[in-house]
Amino acid sequence: MITAKLAQFASSLSYTDLPPQIIEKARICILDFMGVALRGSEERSGISALRALGTGQGNVTVIGHGRGSDERAALLNGIFAHNLDLDDGHRGAQLHPGACVIPAALAAAEAMDAEFREFIAGVVAGYEVAIFMGLLANPGHRGRGFHTTGTCGTFGAAAAAASVMGLDFEETVNALGLAGTQAAGLLESDHSGSMGKHLHAGRAAHSGLISAKLASEGFTGAESIIEGKEGFINAMCQSPSGAPETGVFHIGDVYLKRYPVCRHLHSALDCALEILEMTRFSASEIHDVLVETYEVAAEHDNYSPKTIEAVRQSLPVSLAILMEKGDLNIEDLEITSDVRETASKIRIMVDPEMQGMKNRRPARVTVRLRDGSVHTAFRELPSGEPEDPYTWEDVLEKFALLNPGYRRDKLGVLRGAWSETTSEVISEVLD
Repeated sequence: MITAKLAQFASSLSYTDLPPQIIEKARICILDFMGVALRGSEERSGISALRALGTGQGNVTVIGHGRGSDERAALLNGIFAHNLDLDDGHRGAQLHPGACVIPAALAAAEAMDAEFREFIAGVVAGYEVAIFMGLLANPGHRGRGFHTTGTCGTFGAAAAAASVMGLDFEETVNALGLAGTQAAGLLESDHSGSMGKHLHAGRAAHSGLISAKLASEGFTGAESIIEGKEGFINAMCQSPSGAPETGVFHIGDVYLKRYPVCRHLHSALDCALEILEMTRFSASEIHDVLVETYEVAAEHDNYSPKTIEAVRQSLPVSLAILMEKGDLNIEDLEITSDVRETASKIRIMVDPEMQGMKNRRPARVTVRLRDGSVHTAFRELPSGEPEDPYTWEDVLEKFALLNPGYRRDKLGVLRGAWSETTSEVISEVLD
């Protein structure tokens, strides 16, 4: 039984079970989450959610906005972490685990006054379950229009909260059962350029947390919620893949992001940046640009996005901005007349060979300038993948870029904390 297998893993995992490299990766993911969510707490969807819902009463960190209830903190912090499209992800599972798992684990850890090491173990447990579910469900799950971050992320959030709260096997089974019946998120929210995508991560964190809380008080959930006749697999997946392994610490395969746009655009952006750095041309010198890539990336071909959220899903416009600005940062997501003109010179094609490169995210960009010169770059994978990982120092730089004026020396506690309480550590980072 898959549900029982995941519950056994999550309920039995302790900090002492974690290899040093997995502890380091978890700390890097937490650092990345904190930097992205802190900046995301100032963004439009984050402020809208805060105004609509408030923080509630409690002593759990609402990043950037003081303290509130554990449930409200999980919801809001998930939105904050996902609204910039800069949060971590896993390409095989096709989801963003950090924005779902870490807010649930953090809320549980602060509410329980848990030690930081227990928080880390909960994060690892949550990533394992979320990624396992994404690997199990996809590609058919995504093919049916589900946003894996919202659906499979809910299972991961429940596992993380259950782990931090010290739920036993039966309670964790119930938590996963309750999480599965709340798993939701439709890609139409994503592709339409709406803020609904941000809500998916927040709701996953919130649903996972309340699932664990309910289970801790004897509230039951379906023990066959994943594999049952009318469970998650049969209801929401098409020909699911064979069950992946558990206990292999999938967090080690998580990628981190450089650009604040959909991950499927990153290889093309890396190619364009490589060409720019080699040739130093201006956008006005471009005659035309050809992007050859795989089908999912090529489908991100909106040449007239109407919102910032839609820009984050547009390959031609994101690429045009990078060529105009020389990079692509949060502050650059503006559609000017020059950007529109450059975007109109970009043609996107599906390359059959790249389409066949399973579990890779390739792109080739060819820029032809007005002087007749042609410049090409190819990437099989974007930067930040486990094959080309970002280091602690790289993520420190990202944190500082997103949050200018922040004292970087305060972040060292995230790497060294162990027996301190989670609240003590987070207070040192944010206060």
